[in-house]
Amino acid sequence: MFRYGVATGRILSDPCRYLRSALRPLKHAHFPSITEPVAVAILSDLHALTGQRHYVFPGRDPKKPMSDAAVNAALRRMGYDTRTEITGHGFRAMARTILHQELGIAPEVIEHQLAHRVPDVLGTAYNRTKFVQERRRMMQQWADYLDKLKAGATVIPLHGQTASSESRRG
Repeated sequence: MFRYGVATGRILSDPCRYLRSALRPLKHAHFPSITEPVAVAILSDLHALTGQRHYVFPGRDPKKPMSDAAVNAALRRMGYDTRTEITGHGFRAMARTILHQELGIAPEVIEHQLAHRVPDVLGTAYNRTKFVQERRRMMQQWADYLDKLKAGATVIPLHGQTASSESRRG
């Protein structure tokens, strides 16, 4: 990720070496499963939109990052009711359901990707699995699934009565 910052002139060098002693260890570290080339490609695409701004997703004040409520506010501006239809967090729940139910991904892999604690019989003291390879495969399946939806969902013919034939009788 820091290569992107260096390439766009936002930073001059990789700051990790300076941060090692300043950061305290996290109780529950999250390792997103996205490869560096993919991340750089996404950020490069976003650069056309963000220009030389400090944040990829700036808030109303470009000197501050986007707030937690920004996704819900954007949904409301698009006409969605965030109390009864969908919320930003609802997309996570929808993805969780589709990944397991439609794509057959193991729940523990999904939960790790969503940065949820995954209870197991041995407890987290012994189980340090991160499912990195499985999560990468899952995210590729998810991307393929979304691309398929974007291109046009597959229509499944229903045998028997349809809603339109029911309405014609009524």
